[in-house]
Amino acid sequence: MGRLVRIPKQAVLAEATEAVERPEHRPRAPDNYLERIAKYFPGEVLAFFIVINAILEQAMKSGGEAATMAGLPVTTVALGALAVGVAMVPLFAWYVREQGDAWLTNALVSTLLFPFWAYALGAAAFNTTWDGNLAAILLVTATVLSGLVLPPARLPRRQPSTLAPAAALGIPARTERPQLDLITPA
Repeated sequence: MGRLVRIPKQAVLAEATEAVERPEHRPRAPDNYLERIAKYFPGEVLAFFIVINAILEQAMKSGGEAATMAGLPVTTVALGALAVGVAMVPLFAWYVREQGDAWLTNALVSTLLFPFWAYALGAAAFNTTWDGNLAAILLVTATVLSGLVLPPARLPRRQPSTLAPAAALGIPARTERPQLDLITPA
């Protein structure tokens, strides 16, 4: 998830003209299906989560079902670590965003994918309900479907008007709306 999915653009010609004038605003091509799948993968946060999960699994192996950390059951700590991982995904997408990135779409899709990846990696929070076959099916399905999510297209920017204001042309400004005089029968 080092780079985020790009927003598709509708007015390529107008942006190409803008890119000639200002090279920092060069239009980027929208991502294809496989690029979106790769970019929606919450890799950096999963790497953090894998380290935490390894510590929790070791504590569960050495302490058995009654293992505790700081007086809390390890399963409770594991659920907390899973919740922290889910919360970190949109924060990370926000932190690495650049102009033109669809970071909100990326954050939403990556956040929804995170529990599937955590389950497939054997998160300690799912220790009692983990099934490797189900994990593979869920992960493949969620990942394939994630590539279908397109960020909303950005509308072209409205160009400022080059017309002179009415006052410069000597046209008086309207201050009130015209009223209709209704003729009532006598």
